[in-house]
Amino acid sequence: MDLHLTGKVVLITGGTDGLGLALAQRLVEEGAAVAICGRDEERLARAERQLETIGGDVFALRADAATSDGIEQFVEGAVSRWGKVDGIVHNAGRSAAGPLEASDDAVWDGDLQLKLMGAVRLTRSALPYLRESKGAALFTLAIAAKAPGAASEPSSVSRAAGMALMKSLSKELGPDGIRVNAILIGLIESGQWVRAAAASDSSLPEFYERLAANAAIPLGRVGRADEFADVASYLLSARSSYVTGTAINLDGGLSPAV
Repeated sequence: MDLHLTGKVVLITGGTDGLGLALAQRLVEEGAAVAICGRDEERLARAERQLETIGGDVFALRADAATSDGIEQFVEGAVSRWGKVDGIVHNAGRSAAGPLEASDDAVWDGDLQLKLMGAVRLTRSALPYLRESKGAALFTLAIAAKAPGAASEPSSVSRAAGMALMKSLSKELGPDGIRVNAILIGLIESGQWVRAAAASDSSLPEFYERLAANAAIPLGRVGRADEFADVASYLLSARSSYVTGTAINLDGGLSPAV
């Protein structure tokens, strides 16, 4: 299926490894130009080289997606290079979850600044260009946004706020031809799991196998990053031109919520 992404420009925060990098690679394969940002300079350079190796037209910027300056520099840099924005993906995130008493105001503020306000700022900065292109916005969230577990805050709360933002924006921006959707991930291969496995005494395949078994995922395995890229690239493409305001579970059946 041709996704009609050739020549499109897509901006991805948190695009230096895991899900974001898998999506950037898929978009490059589909003919899109991609902009990625991240805080780790070494990881950013490695991702840029990997995308250029497969022929990608890439803009990579060291920037903090939790700050206004970082987001503005990222959007302005991409627009300076290509003159337009067709899609944005707020993918920057981290795992910050635990009992309420263990999370002080700084933990809450850091999580909300990255996960919620990062999405707000990216959308707001890119909005004039998305209006011109009648583009698409996509938020990477988590199934905890619909079905939070015990001691899952502040992450689940930030994700739930992100889902509310997505739904609100889909109604607000729909008249401008802008589609806004979200993917709610379960346990998917990502850089944070690779780092967790490295810190454990097991190989990565063993780590993923144990993760899936402990979570009782109905499909019996952890999801692959390329499976996220498939769904995300579809939602960014004209092939999903009548899909907006939707939060799709990508979790192998794990979530109890539809």
